[in-house]
Amino acid sequence: MALVHGRADPAHDGVADYTVHLADALDRQGVDVVDVPVDPGPRGLVRAARYLRSSRADVAHVQFAPSAFGFSGAPGLLGDLGGVPLVTTLHEYGWWSCVPRVPDALWGFLERRGWADRETGRLVPRSSAVLTTNGDHAAALRARCGVEARRAPLLPNVEVDPAAPDRATTRRALGVPPDAELVVFFGFVHPVKGLRYLVDAVARLAAEHPRLHLLVLGGFTSLALPEDEAAAFREELTAHIAGAGAGDRVTITGHRPAGEVSAALQAADLAAFPFTAGATLKSGALLAALDHGLPTLVTRRGDAPADPDLVDGETVVVAPEVRDVDVLVTALRRLLDDGDLRGRVAAGGHALVRGHDWDALAALHVATYREVLDPPCASS
Repeated sequence: MALVHGRADPAHDGVADYTVHLADALDRQGVDVVDVPVDPGPRGLVRAARYLRSSRADVAHVQFAPSAFGFSGAPGLLGDLGGVPLVTTLHEYGWWSCVPRVPDALWGFLERRGWADRETGRLVPRSSAVLTTNGDHAAALRARCGVEARRAPLLPNVEVDPAAPDRATTRRALGVPPDAELVVFFGFVHPVKGLRYLVDAVARLAAEHPRLHLLVLGGFTSLALPEDEAAAFREELTAHIAGAGAGDRVTITGHRPAGEVSAALQAADLAAFPFTAGATLKSGALLAALDHGLPTLVTRRGDAPADPDLVDGETVVVAPEVRDVDVLVTALRRLLDDGDLRGRVAAGGHALVRGHDWDALAALHVATYREVLDPPCASS
């Protein structure tokens, strides 16, 4: 099996990290994995297609996200040029167009006929199976292309470390007060993650909760935010924190190894993911917070349909709008003031991810590959 992906550094890109873990898990399942990195643009496409044809792989499995391929539409032709059956996992879907000048009406015409897809080009139409990591992407794909995707859920991007230091030791190492009501944000720190609004909400709640503290746990530099832009955003966020009068209530750690991340999550009281596009289970950081048993707050766009997994009051607490400090304050207050609610959503969120592991996910992939190579109708 050929695993087709971009060239991102796993330390700076969630899809790349996922691909590395999946390759290791497939290897444990006895799958011979051929690694096929694809450079952005037409030349990268041609090299990858040649390699696929010469690799004698039975199946090519593309890990698709626009950023992973440099926002190039070229990989959309891999299914036509690679010469092997194709499986595609959509890590991102529902917001991009590989050729933005093409009108939506024309894209709709092409998608309904199964000729092309605005985001993946010919990848989805040429794929024998399509996998999505969450229900939102599956619904968008169904509505556009009439394609029923299989669910391949993401897994927490940091495992629970049973050997982590106790909470007091970890908080001392982080410089966090030992008696703080500690809210943690975990993941790449980007403008779209809504940290400015979370900082303002924490500052607003200071009078009611004088021990409230925010831990921003994660690095700024990533594939989506190069080093110079990341440095500029860190300066901007630091200035925003000072302007909000929250300088003594916010700790920014920068990138930390997985073991330290797990220890910090175990030392927190609750987690918050105030994403400006709304949070879904395509976030490995959100999954990690749930797996660590943290009562968790997420945002959802006001016009977005209810998420069947992220249910308010059962698996998470939902702030039903994005970029709205008042809504965040209300949601945070609910969690901080209601111990029963914290316990209920912590248990429900943990149950949502319990039992999922890389070996089970790899087994699902192996079953998909076998069906692609030997469809049920062909063997009957």
